[in-house]
Amino acid sequence: MEERRRINHQIRIPQIRVVDEEGQQLGVMTPADARKIAEDRGLDLVEVAPGARPPVCRIMDYGRFRYEQKKNQKKQVQVQTKILKLRPKTDQHDLQTKLRHARRFLEGGNRVRFVVRMRGRERAVTDRWVAQLIELTDQLKDIGIPIGRPQLEGGGVTSTVEPRKTIVVEESPSEEGAPVEDKEI
Repeated sequence: MEERRRINHQIRIPQIRVVDEEGQQLGVMTPADARKIAEDRGLDLVEVAPGARPPVCRIMDYGRFRYEQKKNQKKQVQVQTKILKLRPKTDQHDLQTKLRHARRFLEGGNRVRFVVRMRGRERAVTDRWVAQLIELTDQLKDIGIPIGRPQLEGGGVTSTVEPRKTIVVEESPSEEGAPVEDKEI
């Protein structure tokens, strides 16, 4: 959300403290005098500290200032963890569907966590489910990086895969082994 600042004729308080574009204090004066100085320099008078007494105003290029502010407030993407729940009895076709979902989540920049929930006798053969998760995460190695080995947690086995940082490589128009033609200018 953009912070609203008063500029030029919007500043109506009787006395303001003025700072020039290099940061030098010009002293306390009326807004009209400060606007005159700013106009002579081709800049704007911007209120930067309205809570101070007297309020502090700075002579600056307001358009450039707003541009820098927006540039510094780049929207940061929050990485989410998407959880895909499995059971030891999950069918092969259903596993492929889960893999497609995981692939879509990873391409979207989200982390994927596979959770295999076990009940009763299924807990006796956890190595089988660990191996199954390793095999599952290996199928996503082209777009994701498994974080460690699958771990036993509570009543199940979990494994997390993070998206790879993609680097776009510009391909040259000629392929290997293909003759390169010289063009005359």
